[in-house]
Amino acid sequence: MSAYTVAAACAVLAVLLAAGPDGVQARKGFGDGDQEFGYVDVRDGAHMFYWLYYIQPEDKSAVKPADKPLVIWLQGGPGASSTSYGNFMELGPLDANLKRRNSTWVKHVNVLFIDNPVGTGYSYVDHYSQLATDNKQIAADLVAFTKGFMKTYPQFQKTPLYIFCESYGGKMTAEFALRLYEEQKAGNVLSNLKGVALGDSWISPIDSVMTWAPYLLHTGMVDQRGFGKLDAVAQLTQRAVERGRFFEALQLWGRAESVTLEVTDGVDFYNIMSRITKEKAARVRLAARNGDFLEVLYHNHVVSASDDDLNKLMDEKVKPALGVIPDAVRHQTSSSAVFNALGTDFMKPVTSIVEQLLNETDVKVVVLSGQLDLIVDTPGTLAWVERLHWKMGDFWVNQATREPLVVDNIIEGFVKDTSRLAFYWISRAGHMVPADNPAASIEVLKRVTGLNKKTGNNVDA
Repeated sequence: MSAYTVAAACAVLAVLLAAGPDGVQARKGFGDGDQEFGYVDVRDGAHMFYWLYYIQPEDKSAVKPADKPLVIWLQGGPGASSTSYGNFMELGPLDANLKRRNSTWVKHVNVLFIDNPVGTGYSYVDHYSQLATDNKQIAADLVAFTKGFMKTYPQFQKTPLYIFCESYGGKMTAEFALRLYEEQKAGNVLSNLKGVALGDSWISPIDSVMTWAPYLLHTGMVDQRGFGKLDAVAQLTQRAVERGRFFEALQLWGRAESVTLEVTDGVDFYNIMSRITKEKAARVRLAARNGDFLEVLYHNHVVSASDDDLNKLMDEKVKPALGVIPDAVRHQTSSSAVFNALGTDFMKPVTSIVEQLLNETDVKVVVLSGQLDLIVDTPGTLAWVERLHWKMGDFWVNQATREPLVVDNIIEGFVKDTSRLAFYWISRAGHMVPADNPAASIEVLKRVTGLNKKTGNNVDA
């Protein structure tokens, strides 16, 4: 019997012996509050890890978790871990220093962190060939996960389900939501999907790349010469996408990032207001000029998101406390193997999937954009949203009104909201909105999940 099989058997036994909210499986896990964690085998050789936090109301009132929304959180990358980065760096009950987070989402909803795609975080595959290579496989794995999860936790089958995400997680979420809705409608998966919230999401990659140069010019990060140099590479990237040469487009995207780093002296792609030291700028320029473009991409979006201290926390403290993770599996805050396996799929858009969500389902679609994000900048995001072909598209673009997003008498952003589509402009936030502007992200969470009934004044015509 393998170590993996033994660990899985132990996990099942622990589940059968435990009881918690609603008389279902709940353990203390790591930190305060009732939790659950374990694996769902989404296909042969592919094991997906999850970590569920039952709602922990601030007023300590008795609450039945299944009566409160269930929020799935999917990280980006691809290959970034939800159970570590999303949990400890953005919205979980504890921060990376193990201090209580005042702005945790767990005060308001049940939060389910999933390490996705397989190979990310504590999720693993038996062989490299079993890593997902496209969005279709990722969606199928997540649907299989949801089916397995709902069988284990049937109390959540009728609970309103929402998928929140970030970055590349948005690309995965769009197709996951569509396929889950189809399987749910067919009766193959017992769940109650109500909405998706696409945070700074990689839905139309070329729209982001094409707007980097004007965004940086208008924010004073480049001059006309820098603008021209970057725009020229962006145009080449667009031509590659238009011709369906997506791996070439990925390479050109890497080149565009290198040029961006060169002409801005190392701007932070995740928040243009981040302070850059002279030494870091010099290192970035050298890497941009001498490095392989794919290597530059990996270092910008995988290594930069990786945190040795976070990996240490997960392997030395979390893993022993949870007791369900195979000994041979070590945590990866960001997985280069997962990133590389999706190389040919990376630059493909999923705007048509979002259109299907709007036209063929009753799932609410919400888009969020941090104003200081460069990698998925607001101009690029707004461009693809306003081009969407759906029955209320013209009304949304030309008649729906934008209103302030007010939290505790402070304008934290703006929102244009209708019954089917909402767009949130989040002020003072970059790519990681929950970390950069917790007040705004929690207000969005409450509105999307119905905890705060306030919406825009727009009436769909």
